Amino acid sequence: MTSRSIIWFRRDLRINDNPALLAALAESDEIVPVFILDPTLINTAGSKRLAYLGQSLHHLDDSLDKKLHVIAGDQITVLKELMSKNNASSVHISTEYEPYGAKRDESIEASGIKLVRTGSPYAVAPGRVRKPSDDTPYRVYTPFYKAWCIHGWRKPAESPKNINAITPTKDARAFPDWKLPDGTKITSAGEAAALERFKYFQKNGLDNYDEARNLAGIDGTSKMSAHLKWGEIHPRTLLAPLGESKAHDVYRKEIAWREFYADILFHNQHTETEYYAQQFASMRYDQPGEKFKAWCEGKTGYPLVDAAMHQLNQSGYMHNRLRMVVACFLIKDLGIDWRWGEQYFADHLNDFDFAANNGGWQWASSSGCDAQPYFRIFNPITQSEKFDAEGKFIKKYLPQLSKLSKKAIHAPWLAGDIELDLAGVRLGRDYPPPIVQHDEARKNTLIRYAVVKKETA
Repeated sequence: MTSRSIIWFRRDLRINDNPALLAALAESDEIVPVFILDPTLINTAGSKRLAYLGQSLHHLDDSLDKKLHVIAGDQITVLKELMSKNNASSVHISTEYEPYGAKRDESIEASGIKLVRTGSPYAVAPGRVRKPSDDTPYRVYTPFYKAWCIHGWRKPAESPKNINAITPTKDARAFPDWKLPDGTKITSAGEAAALERFKYFQKNGLDNYDEARNLAGIDGTSKMSAHLKWGEIHPRTLLAPLGESKAHDVYRKEIAWREFYADILFHNQHTETEYYAQQFASMRYDQPGEKFKAWCEGKTGYPLVDAAMHQLNQSGYMHNRLRMVVACFLIKDLGIDWRWGEQYFADHLNDFDFAANNGGWQWASSSGCDAQPYFRIFNPITQSEKFDAEGKFIKKYLPQLSKLSKKAIHAPWLAGDIELDLAGVRLGRDYPPPIVQHDEARKNTLIRYAVVKKETA
């Protein structure tokens, strides 16, 4: 009798370096590959992210010789029907650690379905890196990184030699038709695109990554974030070719940040909705109102901030340095609670990873792990001058400013009337004046944080 097992794809939409797939293949004569369209996740995902996922599913289907089952509905119902129909005794998965995924899998097991967990979306699974002194989790990144490196990780798993998958019935081919909004463009999805992009990065960007990664106007980052989010590539694959140079170590550290935030969320699940450092919950912020709307639409009057928001809105992606800049601007210049920005990113990022997004926003708010309430008040003008010195990034997303000088483009309101006229820029018509003055906003931010300092003294 032919034995069968189910491989349930979630955040591992790839064939190579996929231990869960290998485990399913090793256990059975045939596999039933399935992706379940989860109404809870779909209803909370932005249109660009859904369009990306739709493309990724088609690419995975191609890798499986058009044998991917795509079914919408309740996971328990779908899995039980598949198991019964195919006489499958188990369901193979990669282990989930974020709160929603972990609770979902617990519920599925409680219903009587056997889940076989193999591997995870991380090089080192959350919870494994602990302080040797007292076996407690790390709360600060740098010592975590050192311990993470010492712990180490496995080599990429072997690629399957043969995938014997059953052919799905017509009703199990419910591929969604998620279209991109008008005026938007996203990066190519799928495992092949991920491997191709990483190969390009290795050749053209990796050895200069430590210097180039912060420069907004060049292609200096790996752009692996969306591929990692959907598991089109595994972090082990990215780590495997890295050497000991400074540039390679900086890239390794970026991968470790993702794993650090996953570890923080795993041990501190209250951060799903609340401050990591609870004392900061007493802080008072301004109502979002028009200021938040201007931030979302890229109309704050600060070109680097606005260009970054246009990049996000048009592509579902934002340069990593600029994520810090716009986050700090929202919180510390506009005085708006970080959770508003966190949700906006969740709605618009193709690479939305809950742990990384939450951890990044808490870092920017200076109230997460490694709290630094009196630092990280980025000056958006000096950030612009430093990381987009030529104004290339600004010109790409704010073409109405393209004729301004290299100096004026970072702060148009400081340019003289003659220069503005020659550049065809009228503030209030072509580009808004700044909605807040940074120096004044900085003083207000320090006052906000002084309240916390007083309460904890």
